[in-house]
Amino acid sequence: MFEIAREILAELDADRPLGVVVVTAVHGSAPRAVGSAMAVTWDGRAIGSISGGCVEGEAYELALRVLKDHSLVDVDLGGEGDLYAAGLACGGSLGVVAFRLSEQDGAVVQALRESLDPAARVEVRLPRHPERAEESFSLVREPAPRMVIVGAVDFSGALASAAKALGYLVTVVDARPVFATQARFPEADEVVAQWPQRYLEGVALGPDDAVCVLTHEERFDIPTLGVALRSRAGYVGAMGSRRTHERRVELLRGSGLTEEEIARLRSPIGLDLGGSSPAETAVAILAEILRDRTGTTGQPLSERGGPIH
Repeated sequence: MFEIAREILAELDADRPLGVVVVTAVHGSAPRAVGSAMAVTWDGRAIGSISGGCVEGEAYELALRVLKDHSLVDVDLGGEGDLYAAGLACGGSLGVVAFRLSEQDGAVVQALRESLDPAARVEVRLPRHPERAEESFSLVREPAPRMVIVGAVDFSGALASAAKALGYLVTVVDARPVFATQARFPEADEVVAQWPQRYLEGVALGPDDAVCVLTHEERFDIPTLGVALRSRAGYVGAMGSRRTHERRVELLRGSGLTEEEIARLRSPIGLDLGGSSPAETAVAILAEILRDRTGTTGQPLSERGGPIH
């Protein structure tokens, strides 16, 4: 639901209530996760998605119904015996709650407003029964993962744009003020003109965060990678050739990093997808980050068995 917060709030601020359907449970294989939502406006416009297409029509009708009759519905969509849907194509089913949302629903509206800050942790309880308040569903949005892109270069702009689409809070940092400007990187949440290693020393990075060093200049790379590889960042990658990587490893070793710390470095950065442009390189980098974060193989789905969600 938080992913469509801005559109929902625009309607509520205009004093227009909506019908909202939120996924509360996923049974078996299904394309969308818990928390996915669809909202329907008074003029019949649909916002968001709960299934990627399988039961969108049923979710739409359900949202429209609760909007008009002020009811509250807690039901499975896509399962056997479901009166609302023909079923999910992938074989699973979705538990959903549908309710009318207006400006008077203070706690939910406040949570939606707080969720506009990607760095905030937000929690809200959604109703599941009209008379029993204790029967509610807790929806949590953790702070967005951070991506620190080192180097104000063309590749950085493409990576910042692509990472934002995946929900990252993006910082571009470079020691050269003439290059590190918001005008050059409008998609970044923050552009910092500072020596990168000093910036990283003041940032608390966690397992969901990523550091991508795209400068391939030793005066920036080595001290920055030294800080990044000793941090808790889940992904640390650096751009450059294999020869550059070998030289980097020697310098990092000489600076006192352990073999275990150096082994965390993804260099040359990204998966081998055959691309070379900034946009293609951004896809390769994010593909590697996603593979590492999820612990999957990175193989084509057509070449492996088992569930895909």
